[in-house]
Amino acid sequence: MNLFADIRELVIDSLDQLTAEGLLPAGLEMKNVAVEPPRDAAHGDMATNAAMVLAKPAKMKPRDIAEALAAKLAEDHRITVAEVAGPGFLNLRLADGVWQGVISTALTDESYGRSNMGQGRKVNVEYVSANPTGPLHVGHTRGAVFGDALASLLDFAGYDVTREYYINDGGAQVDVLARSVYLRYLEALGQEVAFEDGTYPGDYLIPVGKALAEAYGDKLVGVREEEWLPEIRDYATDAMMHLIRSDLAMLGVEMDVFYSEKSLYGTGQIEGAIAALEAQGLIYDGVLEPPKGKMPEDWEPREQTLFRSTAHGDDVDRPIKKSDGSWTYFAPDIAYHYTKIERGFDELIDILGADHGGYVKRMKAAVSALSAGEVPLDIKLTQLVRLFKNGEPFKMSKRAGTFIMLRDVVEQVGPDVTRFVMLTRKNDAPLDFDFDKVLEQSKDNPVFYVNYAVARVNSVLRKAKEAGIDVDDATLAAADLSGITHESELKVAKSLAEWPRLVEIAARTNEPHRIAFFLYDLASDFHALWNRGNDEVGLRFIQEGDVATSQSKIALAKAVSVVISSGLGILGVTPVEEMR
Repeated sequence: MNLFADIRELVIDSLDQLTAEGLLPAGLEMKNVAVEPPRDAAHGDMATNAAMVLAKPAKMKPRDIAEALAAKLAEDHRITVAEVAGPGFLNLRLADGVWQGVISTALTDESYGRSNMGQGRKVNVEYVSANPTGPLHVGHTRGAVFGDALASLLDFAGYDVTREYYINDGGAQVDVLARSVYLRYLEALGQEVAFEDGTYPGDYLIPVGKALAEAYGDKLVGVREEEWLPEIRDYATDAMMHLIRSDLAMLGVEMDVFYSEKSLYGTGQIEGAIAALEAQGLIYDGVLEPPKGKMPEDWEPREQTLFRSTAHGDDVDRPIKKSDGSWTYFAPDIAYHYTKIERGFDELIDILGADHGGYVKRMKAAVSALSAGEVPLDIKLTQLVRLFKNGEPFKMSKRAGTFIMLRDVVEQVGPDVTRFVMLTRKNDAPLDFDFDKVLEQSKDNPVFYVNYAVARVNSVLRKAKEAGIDVDDATLAAADLSGITHESELKVAKSLAEWPRLVEIAARTNEPHRIAFFLYDLASDFHALWNRGNDEVGLRFIQEGDVATSQSKIALAKAVSVVISSGLGILGVTPVEEMR
């Protein structure tokens, strides 16, 4: 059930009737007709722009259309008021029974809020994809939470979702990892070592070096680098991916696919992707224009193999092969995305760090070219996370050597708090993570505030049972809700009605933070009702001596818990049973 979609359907049907009656011209395009909450709740429950968007193609005054539409809508039992405002906006008020029906639906329909919007379209969501050179840091945490919540949201909205991690194990940074592990190996054998600039000095490599020493003894001591590097590189990469998987598990993140960049080399896949572009006349040898702004001292014009990415919306063409004949980092990325297209995905989503801003247009151009514009690619950038304690910038122990690890954060506040807080800002806005505030019990802490609503509902259910009131699911689902008429109660029911619409908006825009915002607003409406009940006895959930009324009010509370739990499930957060 999506009440806003139902009322929009009523609006469209009414417009069709006006057309059949000759009051509107035939053939009007209805796709831009919307039904939404009004900006000011005082104006009504819903508003439609139908008259405004149809006026020009109908060659009529918007107010004339609105008045005719208002008269038609008023005939429906769900509409109590259809009022024209301004030049032609139409505000609607719905009967109390409509909102009471929302409560019932939330309790009886296990799929309430779910959508078939995705229609089973295959979506690949790639996220985290950190270089396998160490444990995940706090920046990766935000990308992991955002990507995982987005994948769950899209699944909830009817898409066939694949969660994917791209292992960047084909570049020079993995050679640096191998050299760093080799130093820890020598150290484990009792040698003095020095970590030069560019190596990884983090303590997390100490156990890897020890394990290597146990496995090989001193067989690799004094051996030339070119002999030990390939084997240690694979050994170290496997060890780091084991560590990364462990970090993700702490956060409750499970991937469907781990795709190795190295698997693209020597298999013809990079060459195949470039050949597909070349067949379209998009690969050529040329010289790039000098970079804008201050000229680098070592810049010189040189011929390179280029991808004509400007033909697909990029600002400049991009090199895919260096002047020495080796691939640029962009070439395997093109091939990797080509595999996604070949695997049959209908849509692609990449979650990347803020430092990848320059990557967006070139990758979108490549996917557009390789899919003939048929497979959209959305790239979401996650901004930095700033850690605070007592309102001051906070630097935790840097066991990783140069960064704060994911596990440091999760060990301090837990995975649920970490996940929810990471979604309290839009992905492209910086996020402040205050270790004190995320654990305090106040309205200013959204994690607590949302969970407190669920805990309060559970408290009501326990007290009702103690009072001998039957509050099992079947009983509450069958409760007589006709007495739910107070404005504070209806406000909660109206918030519940927003849930299916909000899910579709969040899925359409790939913005899971909207779920967190919605849950906070719903919890706020519920807490307001609870607090008002402290002063007005008739609004309390348990009405002494009146079982039927108690059950109807408890049904409203239970519906709130059901929807909040559903939303928290999308975010990967476990609802609390009670607050201690």
